Amino acid sequence: MLIDIWPLPGLRIRTGSLELRLPTDAEAAELAELAAAGVHEPGVRRFLTPWLDGGPLEILRGHWQSLGEWRPEAWSLSLAVFDDGVPVGSQTVRARDFGLVREIWGSSWLGKDFHGRGIGTRMRAASLYLAFEGLGAIAANSAAFADNHASLAVSRKLGYRPAGLTRDAADGRVWVSQTMRLERADWACPVPVEIEGLAPCLPHFGL
Repeated sequence: MLIDIWPLPGLRIRTGSLELRLPTDAEAAELAELAAAGVHEPGVRRFLTPWLDGGPLEILRGHWQSLGEWRPEAWSLSLAVFDDGVPVGSQTVRARDFGLVREIWGSSWLGKDFHGRGIGTRMRAASLYLAFEGLGAIAANSAAFADNHASLAVSRKLGYRPAGLTRDAADGRVWVSQTMRLERADWACPVPVEIEGLAPCLPHFGL
């Protein structure tokens, strides 16, 4: 059976009304449509990589590519986020050489109609619970453009601390990002979280 070879679809992270898990292909297509419809205010850039520009098909291809390129030494877990069964966004946890380094990077997006409900904080907290409590990470990292106050506020709320600025060139201008870092010692989960189906997945995370 597929889950015997590839157990990641059996991984579930739950907190309250939220469930984070790998989407089916049909759900991934629905999420691609949701993302293409907008994940932030119009006319504002929030991502260095213009992953929304290609429309739903390219978003879907990116999802499949990340799964197809998965290796224990380099992985990117993009979990669909469901609120009472409704797909609302995606939370990604990625790492390189996690078995040795024990650090993750996180990123996320939320359909614009679901902003302002506290979902972004809860889904990030759930992913951090997976990283720290489930996988034994020692630190979590994140980054956002310096003017993305909503994303940075979520980071601060969860205990991240500023870790410096980066400057990147794209589309003929410089984009300044604020990196944020959360050490395991500073982590305190603000919501109850349950994980299901993690044990058979551990070798795929390099553990």
